Amino acid sequence: MKKVVSLLTAVIVSMGLLSACGSKASEEDKIYTLKMSTQLNETSPMVDGFKLWAESVKEKTDGKVIIEVYPSAQLGSDEDVIEQAIQGVNVAVLTDGGRMANYVKDIGIIGMPYIADSYEDLKAITETETFGAWEKELSDENNIRVLAFNWYDGPRHFLTNTPVVTPADLSGVRVRTPGAPVWSESVKAMGATPIAMGWTETYNGVQSKAIDGAEAQHTATYGQRLYEVLTHINKTSHFQLANGIIVGEKWFDTLPEEYQTILIEECKIAAADNAVVVSEAADEFEAMMVEEGMTVVESDKEAFKEAAEAAYEILEFKELRDKIFEEIGK
Repeated sequence: MKKVVSLLTAVIVSMGLLSACGSKASEEDKIYTLKMSTQLNETSPMVDGFKLWAESVKEKTDGKVIIEVYPSAQLGSDEDVIEQAIQGVNVAVLTDGGRMANYVKDIGIIGMPYIADSYEDLKAITETETFGAWEKELSDENNIRVLAFNWYDGPRHFLTNTPVVTPADLSGVRVRTPGAPVWSESVKAMGATPIAMGWTETYNGVQSKAIDGAEAQHTATYGQRLYEVLTHINKTSHFQLANGIIVGEKWFDTLPEEYQTILIEECKIAAADNAVVVSEAADEFEAMMVEEGMTVVESDKEAFKEAAEAAYEILEFKELRDKIFEEIGK
């Protein structure tokens, strides 16, 4: 009887070991897929950057982490995809400070007018302790994991059918903006009437006269073919467009720690490399839009800077701006 019990015990232990080994092997063979969502068109240099990020992650993880890129809002609006990420869906989304301010108010300052004069300014802000604390709050309290916030899509300008030199020229002009308060209050302070609308709806919005214009960076303007319905690029450079890629903490936590590190590190590297590409491409896109018939207006940036101060007052960002400028030595 003792021999039988001993034999059974040995069999059970062996089965347990085999099961554990099988489980470990299964875990090692598992492939993780992440669907990367963006409103940007396939022609955007940033979309090329996402694809390069995907390639590097695939290579560094030996094909165990696959990133699929979905441009042109194929997965839905940014707001919808952000909510999916929070719920644990395997999606990532290109977002901005304005949208993230819906979860952590102060991070919205990175999307305020003239907070930065260049990509270097934006990058410096994202590397401050203050910005790091906002990222931690997004993670700890909102289940949002920032992979990298140093993606850059260039300066934004007002796009209209009449020349805009000063804020007064925007009086009564209905301008498409994202819906976040940072964007709408800023556009309002600079003289226009903000109209919340999805980016992919902008072309039809102008055609149907639901809006009179938009404000955007050259890469996006050209991709949406807005040169077909708008005639003037008014160069205000009011926003230096900093973007971040986020995923949900629930999905991020399913990744082995090694893959988490690779995903983040490669995202930051790809973003820095892509910022150079975007900066070089901006002049090319502007030239192509001029060829299509658009007129470039050199707007009075100092007048717009002065007008934008009202948004800092309304959103109570003046003291925070001073703190950030001190941190980056500006």
